[in-house]
Amino acid sequence: MKTFIFTITAFFWLSMGLYAQQQSTDTLEGKKVILDEVFVSAVRVTKESPVTFSNLTKEDIKPRNLGQDIPILMNFLPSVVTTSDAGAGVGYTGIRVRGSDATRVNVTINGIPYNDAESQGTFWVNMPDFASSTESLQLQRGVGTSTNGAGAFGASLNLLTDGLSEEAFAQISSSIGSFNTLRNNVKFSTGLMNDHIEVSGRLSRITSDGYIDRAKSDLDSYFLQGAYKDDNTLIKALLFGGHEITYQAWYGIDRATLESDRTFNPSGIYTDENGNTQFYENEVDDYKQDHFQLLWNEQISDYWSTNLALHYTRGRGFFEQFREDDDFETYGFSPLNVDGEVVNTTDLIRRRWLDNDFYGTVFSSNYKREKLNLIIGGGWNTYQGDHFGEVIWARFASNSEYKDRYYDDTSTKTDFNFYTKANYQWNEKWSLYGDMQFRTVGYEANGEDTGLVDDTFNFFNPKAGITYDLNRNNNFYFSYAVANREPNRNDFENGNPRPERLHDFELGWRYLAPIVQINTNVYYMNYKDQLVLTGELNDVGAPLRANVGDSYR
Repeated sequence: MKTFIFTITAFFWLSMGLYAQQQSTDTLEGKKVILDEVFVSAVRVTKESPVTFSNLTKEDIKPRNLGQDIPILMNFLPSVVTTSDAGAGVGYTGIRVRGSDATRVNVTINGIPYNDAESQGTFWVNMPDFASSTESLQLQRGVGTSTNGAGAFGASLNLLTDGLSEEAFAQISSSIGSFNTLRNNVKFSTGLMNDHIEVSGRLSRITSDGYIDRAKSDLDSYFLQGAYKDDNTLIKALLFGGHEITYQAWYGIDRATLESDRTFNPSGIYTDENGNTQFYENEVDDYKQDHFQLLWNEQISDYWSTNLALHYTRGRGFFEQFREDDDFETYGFSPLNVDGEVVNTTDLIRRRWLDNDFYGTVFSSNYKREKLNLIIGGGWNTYQGDHFGEVIWARFASNSEYKDRYYDDTSTKTDFNFYTKANYQWNEKWSLYGDMQFRTVGYEANGEDTGLVDDTFNFFNPKAGITYDLNRNNNFYFSYAVANREPNRNDFENGNPRPERLHDFELGWRYLAPIVQINTNVYYMNYKDQLVLTGELNDVGAPLRANVGDSYR
C-alpha cells in the first residue's frame, strides 16, 4: 500500500514599521510594476497565477544584507534550508527547497540562466555581495512557470538587478561579524542624466576566517550598469562578476568527530616524515567569473511589449590539493627504481582546472489586454568547457614536467527552449492558466570520468491551473505541472543515466491584508527515474547519483 505524505507550509508576515508603507497598499488586486521588472516579467508570476511563490524586495533584503550570500538571506522563507561550508554565510553556500538540493533549483538573473550548465549547481561564491545589487527576487516552489535554463525540480529563483536611480548618490558601507568576517563596499549612481541615461556601479570586498578550521574566504566583486530609457524603450548593459579564493571546507566528517571537534576540517590533511599530522596551507579554490548582459525592452503599443537579451559569461579557475601516496598510473607517470626498489606512488600537489564560456540569447513578447495576458518566449544558450588537471609538485616526478596535464577533457552543451503561457480572466472570480514549453538539450563530452557522451534530450513541459478570487484579500488556486530534466555531468560517472520526470500538483490559499500575509499550500510531487544519492563519492568528494523507478515527496 502506498502512503501519500502531504506537506503544508504557512508563511506569516506581521508588518512592523519597515513594511508598513508597502503593506498598506498591498492587496490581492496587485501593486504598481517597477519599470525594470519588464526584464523578468516573462519568468515571474503574480497572484493571478496558480503557482506557490514568495517575493522579496530591496527593502526586505536591506536590513538582513550584511555581506552574506543570497541563500542565507532567504533562509526565513517557507520550505527553504540553507547551508554554508565555512559556517559564516560567505564563501560556498547552498540552498534546498522542499528537500531538493541546489542542482534542482533553477536560477535566473534578469531572465538569463545562472545555473552551471554541466553540474546544474549554483555557485554564489563567484558573485559575493550580489545582494547589494539586487532589486528584487521571486522564489517559486515546485515546478513553477516555464523559465530559461535547467528544469526546476524543487523550485525556481529569479533575480532582478538594481533598477534605475533618478537621483545621483555615492555611499560607502562596512559590516563586521563573527569569525573576523568583514564586508566593505562602495556604490554610486550618476542619477538620470538628461532624463535618459544613468550609470551606476558597486565594488565589494569580503574576508572571513570562517567557523570551520582554516575555512578562510577572500572575495572581491564588482557590478557596473549603464542604462538608457525613453517613453517606449529601456536598454541596459551590465558587467558584473567576482574573484574568490576560499580554503576548501566541503568535505564531511563522521559523527564521532562532530561530537568531539565540531570545527574539524579534513581538507589538506597529510602526515609528514616525522609522523606528525599536518595540513596543506594552500588547499584552496581559486576562481574568477565575469558576466556581460545586454537587455532591451520595447513597448510596441498599449498591448504589446518585447524583451531581448544577449549574454556572455567567462569563467576560469582551479582548486588545489595535496595528495598523499597517489598512484603513478593516475597521472601517467612511469615507475621509478630508487635504491633497488620500485616506486610507483608519490605525494604530490595538483590543480584541477575549469575554463569555460557560456553565451546565448533569451527573448519574450507580451500581449496584455483586458482579460488576457499572453507571453511567448524562449532562449538559446551554448556552454563550452575545458576540464584539465596539472601536477605542480611531486616528491617523485618520474618522467613528468611541471604543469603537464594528466587529463584534458572538453564538453559542449546546447540548450534551446520555446514556451507559450497565458492567463485568462474568465470572470471577476475565476482565472485560467496554461503554459506549454518545448526544450531540447544536446550534450557532448569526452571526460575521463564521464567517458564519451553524445546525447540529445527532447522535453515537453505542459502546465495548467485555475485561480479563484474569493474577495480582494483571499484567493485559492490549483495547478498541475510536468517538468523534465537531463542528467548532470557527474551522473554520467555511473553509466548511462536516464532523464528525470516530475508531476507536480499544488493546492493553495493566499490571504493578504494590511498587517498580515498568509500563504499556505499542499503539494504532491511524483517523480519518474529520479536521480538519487547512492552514498558513493567521486575522486574529489562529490556525491554520485543513480536513477530509481518511482518516488515522491
